[in-house]
Amino acid sequence: MTISYSVIIPAYDEQAWLPATLDALQKAMEAIGMVGEVIVADNNSRDRTPEIAREHGAIVVFEPINQISRARNAGAKAAKGRYLIFLDADTILSAELLQKALGNLSNGACCGGGAKVVYEGELPGFVRGATELWNYFSDKFRMAAGCFIYCLKEAFDAVGGFSQNVYASEEIWFSRQLRAWGKQRHMDFRIISSPPLITSSRKLKWFSLLGMFGMLMVFCFFPFAVRFRPLCRLWYERPTDEKERIIR
Repeated sequence: MTISYSVIIPAYDEQAWLPATLDALQKAMEAIGMVGEVIVADNNSRDRTPEIAREHGAIVVFEPINQISRARNAGAKAAKGRYLIFLDADTILSAELLQKALGNLSNGACCGGGAKVVYEGELPGFVRGATELWNYFSDKFRMAAGCFIYCLKEAFDAVGGFSQNVYASEEIWFSRQLRAWGKQRHMDFRIISSPPLITSSRKLKWFSLLGMFGMLMVFCFFPFAVRFRPLCRLWYERPTDEKERIIR
């Protein structure tokens, strides 16, 4: 049976969130009828992430260097599908959204894209406003959120995948490269408005709003900061109690 698409999930210490993501993904894949595969890129996890992935029937590839770009690229390298879907380990993908993304890629006029994002649970007004603002800029300037990106494997290979020079914002650079690749071939980069993608708001529990705002301001005024992992705590660091839970 020919594999049409590959769903790639970068994962670092995701034993608490990965089961729900994989369960929902399996249901979505069964509903659309196309033959696909799931690849979990284990980014040097200390917990049961790779075991959980295998228990759910996923292919596991190992990337020893803890960097989101490297994990995504490692997963893509192992992919057999013509179409690639990059999904975060704390994100629920519906059958309708998966179908729309694959439909866009299969019609010959789209090289890739993303989706509007909503966070689960009750959110402070500031966070809701920031999310709506991101969705506006995502749609207007055609930038995919990192939690969900879809593209042709041909396009992924042509642009060299995700930049390994940065530890955050790699999806922005990747979106720009894909848009340029597609434009040369009269292909669109499409942000799907409905249904939106549902992702977790766990970072709101891990970091204070003031701390998150401060980190984002650093990147606004010093964009080169994304090249240094210690300055990208929002993407790589977990609170002390979370670390202790994982190690136990």
